[in-house]
Amino acid sequence: MEKNINLIVETKENNLRVDIFINKREQLISRTRIKNLILNQKLKLNGKIVKSPSKKVSEGDKLVLQIPKPKKVSLKPFNFKLDIIYEDKDLIVINKPAGIVMHPGAGNYENTLVNALIHYNKSALSNINDELRPGIVHRIDKDTSGLIVIAKNNETHENLSSQFNKHSITRIYQLLIWGKLRPSSGKIDTFITRSSKNRQMMEVSHSKGKRAITNFKTLEVFENDKTPTLSLVECRLETGRTHQIRVHMNHKGNSIVGDEKYKKKYKKLKNIDNNLKDKIYKLNRQFLHAKTLGFIHPKTNEEMNFSSILPHELENILKLLRNTNK
Repeated sequence: MEKNINLIVETKENNLRVDIFINKREQLISRTRIKNLILNQKLKLNGKIVKSPSKKVSEGDKLVLQIPKPKKVSLKPFNFKLDIIYEDKDLIVINKPAGIVMHPGAGNYENTLVNALIHYNKSALSNINDELRPGIVHRIDKDTSGLIVIAKNNETHENLSSQFNKHSITRIYQLLIWGKLRPSSGKIDTFITRSSKNRQMMEVSHSKGKRAITNFKTLEVFENDKTPTLSLVECRLETGRTHQIRVHMNHKGNSIVGDEKYKKKYKKLKNIDNNLKDKIYKLNRQFLHAKTLGFIHPKTNEEMNFSSILPHELENILKLLRNTNK
């Protein structure tokens, strides 16, 4: 059902950006969604359409934000077994395997996680987002595995989106990288923007893009004459930019094992355990797993924390590394 939100700017709110002003007043609507509504010309300021989220408001201004009726989903169901870690009437936590795309897009409109969710329960997904992304609050890459949360209704979706925007969600990843990190732990704080050379890739920038913060610590280093130097690393995200961990590790000079897009050129593996070499070369995904996910439940205010084990194809590589490093 379509509805309008009517707001009048008070003295203390003078000179705020219009998207920030609305977000402060209507905290259940995420700032990202407010921006999209403005860009889709759904906001009027003193009777005139506003086209920019950065427009400043003045005391006494009258705003009308139109919340359109959600679009109905008409995507094809995909019979794919979901690994559901937790479910209630408001949300689902899923352990996503590597190899499946999150939502429909160019070249793949059928075999995605969204299509699998529609097969599982079409009527229980939020529908305020893009019509191709019902329920999708956040994403992880196709060839990354691990925990994601799905919204089953619009109120839950807005609340979780707000938590993501405020960077209050706990997201911890495990990854195996080439070489050793120096220092072995710390914080990477940069801007990330789309690559000027390849629009499908992202890169670190010192002046443009979105701020990206990754906290990292080395858990184990594997280094002897039977193995190449590799490190098991844990990354805790403060922000969630596209390809963030992959870009930041590449920026440090330590790309993720199996990452074909952001890989560095390494010497051919020689004099190492053949079984290990085989498993590294045949790994058809990046060694990156969203291990821990934590948030406040939108309805109960309960602190929710979930953890998942590494998939067997990644755990097997670690076992071989540990055996050859005894």
